[in-house]
Amino acid sequence: MAAAVSRLHDWLTVDQVRDLSRSLADPEPVRVQRLDSFERFRELPIEPNPLYRGYGYFTGVDLTGLDAQAQGPRVDRPPALEGVVRIVHDAAGTTIDVPPATAAGGVRIVPLADVWAAGGGTLSTFLRGSEAPSDRLNALASVLVNRGYRLEIPDGFTHPVRVQEFSILSRPHEAMSIRRSIRAGDGAQLLLTEEVFSAPSIPEGQRLYASSSDVDLGARTKGVFLTVHGPDLRTVSIYRRTATTGPDARLAWLWNGLGGFRSKIRNQTQLVGTGSHVDDLQTFYGAKNQSYDSAVDFTHVGTDTHGQSITRGVFTDEARGMSRGLVRIEPEARKTIAYVSEHAMLLSRGARSDTIPILEILCRDVKATHSTSVAPVDPEKVFYLETRGISPPESVKMISEGFLSYVLERSPVAGLREFLYPSLETRWAGRELVWKSGAFPILPFLSVAGTEAAPEWRFDTKLR
Repeated sequence: MAAAVSRLHDWLTVDQVRDLSRSLADPEPVRVQRLDSFERFRELPIEPNPLYRGYGYFTGVDLTGLDAQAQGPRVDRPPALEGVVRIVHDAAGTTIDVPPATAAGGVRIVPLADVWAAGGGTLSTFLRGSEAPSDRLNALASVLVNRGYRLEIPDGFTHPVRVQEFSILSRPHEAMSIRRSIRAGDGAQLLLTEEVFSAPSIPEGQRLYASSSDVDLGARTKGVFLTVHGPDLRTVSIYRRTATTGPDARLAWLWNGLGGFRSKIRNQTQLVGTGSHVDDLQTFYGAKNQSYDSAVDFTHVGTDTHGQSITRGVFTDEARGMSRGLVRIEPEARKTIAYVSEHAMLLSRGARSDTIPILEILCRDVKATHSTSVAPVDPEKVFYLETRGISPPESVKMISEGFLSYVLERSPVAGLREFLYPSLETRWAGRELVWKSGAFPILPFLSVAGTEAAPEWRFDTKLR
């Protein structure tokens, strides 16, 4: 990203890193990794690839006074959904509630402190993928890890597992950095929602939310990972998500961007198992001075693998968007089908978006395509709706909602469009999504079912 970051050395000091390490009782490998990541944070650029530094937009970021040990009371919480694993991260720490029936079946969630205490292979697996961050912000996320867990679903556990995870920012200059390590065994079914919000606004400095997830799917495993990103407009966010698929596994990454000041998303998926299938579906709504920077990387390794990345964004005011989709098809990845689609709609002269699809094909026996566009609202569509008695602002809104629904309707989560539209309506009206008693902007019961676009996406029962 092109712009320089102001007062970088005031964001964090080595003494703060050491204090955080002591407070979390880091084992030696973690302590060493934190300090190594801190040096990388001070030295690396925000965007490591010089080809894309001119496209990103990360001006105005100033995390001076960042506090990874900020503490406060527990936030108010809605009643738990029956039969659902619930994980809540807030200023009081992390709480994990696992239904007895789920735990009895062998599903384990190991909190961060217990991962640290276990050491050995458990610790090595948990730290995988974060050993050498390639850019400044991911290095910062690695330095500040202060929440996390290891989720293990055993082979043959066929009852759908539903995990609802909330992350609530509520303190000035707060830094919340979460790491997840997930192993879903052969034949497992998992629906995990990551819902990120802020408590009533505190007008004091910027805050950091970092989310790092490493996922391994076994043979015939189905996994859906849905993120609803709705923090306040002083939150800088960093997402790093990686996955490896087993034979005939199916994975869906879903990301719905509504809030935040600056958001950086990096998804990397390796389709290793024969017949595995991955969908990466992302939507963004940007207003005021928000910016989203997303990069999706698919590497097709196994034969007969299918991958599609569909990204759509609507931007108004001075908002910015950048989406980059890279598909690499290895020499032995025969019969691959790959598709990259990146489209953006601009609603104002000050808005901007860049879309960059990339195909790297090293095998002949494949089918790989891409499409991209950045354009304003079609005036003919607006005129058509006006002739039906709909006002111009409402016409633009309807067209924008329909533009984003193209992605949501291809999601394997049944009814996702209807569940997310109240939040989109709030942002469209210029209001922030706020976590408060009596008005929690959370997702309800969800199920994974087939759609016309992907009828094979049907779990045996509802995920509850």
